[in-house]
Amino acid sequence: MRAVLQRVSQASVTIDGTVKGAIGAGLLVLLGIEAADTDADISWLSKKIVQMRIFGDEAGLMNRSVQDIGGEILLISQFTLHAATQKGNRPSFIKAARPEQAIPLYEKIIRQLEIDLGRPVATGSFGADMKVALVNDGPVTIIIDSQTPL
Repeated sequence: MRAVLQRVSQASVTIDGTVKGAIGAGLLVLLGIEAADTDADISWLSKKIVQMRIFGDEAGLMNRSVQDIGGEILLISQFTLHAATQKGNRPSFIKAARPEQAIPLYEKIIRQLEIDLGRPVATGSFGADMKVALVNDGPVTIIIDSQTPL
């Protein structure tokens, strides 16, 4: 699983003109699921997202996690994070998991994030045409890949 974490002061996702999910301060997480991903990736990545210390403390240092600040998470599925771009100019998505594998993993990571964060997680809808709006705070953007954890 590949995740792009963006520290935000607010974020929302709109589908067909209706706001599906919205958060205040916290993390907008774009999540790409690849064919090699398993339940083990969910556990590792969820903990990493919830415990990543990218929020400022009293001294302005990045020492607090989204959990520490009582922040929120907006999780958006995004298969394009697994685009292969080495050849040609049209990306290939051969590594991205097919919906029959990706949807159950997406639903599992939502539940795991809610457990690890201790509160509900806002989401988009898997496979939908979504309009994502955010105010990136910092900006701070971190990329995490469970297939290359070191």
